[in-house]
Amino acid sequence: MTWNLLRLGAMALIVGTLAACSSAPDVDTAPEPPLSTRAPVALPGDAGPLPPARMQPKSRWVPVRWAELPGFSDDALHEAWNAWVRSCERPAPAFQALCGEVRQLSIASSDEQRAWMVARLQPYRIETHDGQAEGLLTAYYEPLLDAARTSGNGYQVPLYRPPATLGQRKPWYSRQDIDTLPEVQAQLAGRAIAWLRDPVDAMVLHIQGSGRLRVQEPDGSVRMVRVAYAGSNDQPYQSVGRWLLDQGLTRDATWPGIKAWIAANPQRVNELLWSNPRYVFFKEEPLDALDAGFGPRGAQGVPLTPGRSIAVDRQSIPYGTPVWLASSGPQVQLGRLVLAQDTGSAILGAVRADYFTGWGQEAGEIAGRLKQGLRLWALWPR
Repeated sequence: MTWNLLRLGAMALIVGTLAACSSAPDVDTAPEPPLSTRAPVALPGDAGPLPPARMQPKSRWVPVRWAELPGFSDDALHEAWNAWVRSCERPAPAFQALCGEVRQLSIASSDEQRAWMVARLQPYRIETHDGQAEGLLTAYYEPLLDAARTSGNGYQVPLYRPPATLGQRKPWYSRQDIDTLPEVQAQLAGRAIAWLRDPVDAMVLHIQGSGRLRVQEPDGSVRMVRVAYAGSNDQPYQSVGRWLLDQGLTRDATWPGIKAWIAANPQRVNELLWSNPRYVFFKEEPLDALDAGFGPRGAQGVPLTPGRSIAVDRQSIPYGTPVWLASSGPQVQLGRLVLAQDTGSAILGAVRADYFTGWGQEAGEIAGRLKQGLRLWALWPR
């Protein structure tokens, strides 16, 4: 599925369409206008009085007809069903009773799945408490990087497990402190999982929160592992893209733009990196054939599915909620079923989502550029 998504993503960058949890850095552009839709057509079974609105701590859910959802009649729902079955491993209480039916429908056609959704779920347009239904979509991914178990031969940037002293001080030391203070480095001695070549790659890994490593072992063998989020120094996240914009150093704060600035200003790399004091610690996880077909575990505790998992503000959307997502912009055109399975420090607000694109370079290219308008509908049991 990942390669299908990536191929479609590459096509999206060429023709502007796409059929197919931390976040991308700030981009100095306004969100795109909302996705245009065809005239709504009433769906069979979608009749009767609508229920009252539902209130969440950070959002208001307004009941609507299924015909309001852009692309609902066209989405390949079976592609999302794996993500839904995964959510049923740790279901929200409201969905527990439906999970048996969800599992049975995993081999059904998209039309059968669509009819079941209309019968069993009620769509709610997600808005702010003051009625704003337009929000922001960004994306994230799993970097795939070369690494070594020991430092040397160009591998000089450590990825650390949490230090024993992490809970003794809040916030813990900043990124600059970790890189420069001998007493801090002493607390991290022997805690390196692996070593990377490039400090910017390490920064990307810290922002995304997890990644895949091709690790060269001391005996020369190479194995694939995953490093997953295990904690942070509790320092505030600051976007390096925003720092470049505020300094007047670039007008392109996408990751390609940031990397171009770094290539032209290698002597200022530390200054750029230290502008973000937040530092992430990791744990190593095995990556067998089954695990390799999914992303890391999100905050819900289930593996993420490329193109069908999103990170949300859980005070707006509970984990495990199926969500209809609509977004239109220069990178992707989306009207599709996704599952709220993750969160992120920058994913805050009623209509806000981070879209999981997969892993590797092509997924990173899409994630690094995606920032556009968004509308969301929660799909809740009737």
